[in-house]
Amino acid sequence: MLYHSTNNPSHRVDLKEAILRSLPPDNGLYMPDSLPVLGDDFWKSWRQQSFTETGIAVANAFFGEDVPSQALADIVEGTLTFDAPLVTLAPGDHVLELFHGPTLAFKDFGARFMARLMAWLTRGDDRMLTVLVATSGDTGGAVASAFHNVPGTRVVILYPKGKVSGLQEKQLTALGGNITALEIDGSFDDCQTLVKSAFLDRDLSESLNLTSANSINLARLVPQSFYYIQAARQLPDGVKPVFVVPSGNFGNLTAGLLAVNLGLPVDHFIAATNLNDVVPEFLRTGHYVTRPSMATISNAMDVGAPSNFTRMSALFKGSWESMKANISGISFTDDQTRAAIREVKALYDYEIDPHGAVGWLAARAWRAEHPCSSTVTLETAHPAKFPDVMNEELGPDAVEIPERLAVLADREKVAIQLGTDPAVFHEWLRSM
Repeated sequence: MLYHSTNNPSHRVDLKEAILRSLPPDNGLYMPDSLPVLGDDFWKSWRQQSFTETGIAVANAFFGEDVPSQALADIVEGTLTFDAPLVTLAPGDHVLELFHGPTLAFKDFGARFMARLMAWLTRGDDRMLTVLVATSGDTGGAVASAFHNVPGTRVVILYPKGKVSGLQEKQLTALGGNITALEIDGSFDDCQTLVKSAFLDRDLSESLNLTSANSINLARLVPQSFYYIQAARQLPDGVKPVFVVPSGNFGNLTAGLLAVNLGLPVDHFIAATNLNDVVPEFLRTGHYVTRPSMATISNAMDVGAPSNFTRMSALFKGSWESMKANISGISFTDDQTRAAIREVKALYDYEIDPHGAVGWLAARAWRAEHPCSSTVTLETAHPAKFPDVMNEELGPDAVEIPERLAVLADREKVAIQLGTDPAVFHEWLRSM
């Protein structure tokens, strides 16, 4: 299959170029020339299939023309070593737990799949692969874990100074080895701009063999569509879910749209954001206006210029009317988010992280107007990753910290300080 740029459909490349170069030279995003659809044979038996069987079917639909089926099966099996269970809080009120991977965040699905696909695409290549990633919290930790000490790779993680939680920061900065963390004196949007600038410098990109691990890379999105199907199959037969997606860069919601294109029956999507509500505002007004991001307690959603809006627009052929018919947007303040953390604990004895709390608020608002709906809120990270907020709202040590996170607490942070000047960043990359 060939892949084209959202900015220029005539710019088309093969799978290896799309995944390893990540970003087209015109600053668009790569999309498949034709969106795959799973056939009737799959949908006749999908509820009886395992998570892994579903993942293999989806991976083959997207990449089977270019990657042998056994290689894809190995990639999926190596990725899905943990589950995505659906938890029912109350009738029609469900939470999809996506934090059971090694770094306790939904990004583990995409990062682990991408690392394995890249390893297959670069087999026999003796060039060092440099993986760049901008993170607002969880992406960097998942990518660091997926690529840590993988031969032939080095990872450079850019994160905004003072805008990630302490334990998230340790996941980025304490591994060492082939992982380097850059603490950027700016916002996530600044980090994302620096990463994109490196790819748009084609000489730099080629000389360092750069690839991206952000959701601008299609290999991050496809495996995230696995768990939308996994969530729906855990609901009673005939129930069409309303997926509520805590959203920042909008890769997660875009993955849900890919699942719908594959044939998954979905009633509606809700884009739940904090005060960084660029997309909800677009859905209300039809005007898409990016702006500087604002810091909130749901930091992974602090994005003022979401990259994947380009893909969302392409999936709806640029139609605002079509997008708003399928996606609703709603935003909440930090005070509302804090109150939701307390309320979910009081009502259901369930600890929900700040991002999931934003989603739960949106789900409740939707059900108030659509009482027959079954909402599935994506709980994107383990609440233990946000101890300051959780302890403030639920009391000291309210959330037990899993061992794989607790062991990071005493490790030394190692990060290089940089500003937001692309020229300085490019020079640093050249000096690696």
